[in-house]
Amino acid sequence: MESGADGRLDAAAFLGAWRRFDADDNGYIEGKELDDFFHHLLEKLGPESTITEEEVQRMKEQFMSVYDVTTDGRLQIQELANMILPDDENFLLLFRRETPLDNSVEFMRIWRSYDADSSGFISAGELKDFLRDLFLQHNKMVAEVKLEEYTDTMMKIFDKNKDGRLDLNDLARILALQENFLLQFKMDACSTEERRRDFEKIFAHYDVSKTGALEGPEVDGFVKDMMELVKPSISGVDLDKFRQILLNHCDVNKDGKIQKSELALCLGLKINP
Repeated sequence: MESGADGRLDAAAFLGAWRRFDADDNGYIEGKELDDFFHHLLEKLGPESTITEEEVQRMKEQFMSVYDVTTDGRLQIQELANMILPDDENFLLLFRRETPLDNSVEFMRIWRSYDADSSGFISAGELKDFLRDLFLQHNKMVAEVKLEEYTDTMMKIFDKNKDGRLDLNDLARILALQENFLLQFKMDACSTEERRRDFEKIFAHYDVSKTGALEGPEVDGFVKDMMELVKPSISGVDLDKFRQILLNHCDVNKDGKIQKSELALCLGLKINP
């Protein structure tokens, strides 16, 4: 596997490895890509003529049992980084959490913090600020030149439409945001009691501050998940438009928040006070 000038694998070399083996650019190494990757590892360890399919599969099983933390039979970018990057170069470790990011409210709080100009996108400069803050949170010092390299690498990996900026979906991939919370609920015909029960669960999930009203990133998170039920890939611009529509429709007292009773009214529900 290619390495940096000092013979060690660095962020740029890691990017080359990722691009080589994620051949279909879907954000995972899986299937034949996975076999090719482990065949390549075995090539580095010994002469190619000695490599058998059984050895490839044995190595794959050994490594996947350790590094496939999602146990989905494929490698995510963080999992591959944990496998082949030395700790002091593994900037993707910054995104590994004790618990997964499973609430769009926290995701939108991060989005709003780093989309500093409210453009609906995160530029390279804003991404660099995000990475710098992550290093500080992890008590790690990083030289400006390395920060530039890491920012460039992240852009090249996650900027899927190659426009030099990140959209909501790009950042969701970086932060490994979990599945849309609303997918677990039936949105079609069900009893009034079931709808009322589902509403209570849904409101409690997005009312992270437990104030009885959705505000700021809580509204954002709810809007994001609602929109993605009908349009899987939404932009920051789309989200801002729909957010305003929702507030215009539901925020009866015009305080910039959506009270529990206001949202229930919007959804045609009667709830207990």
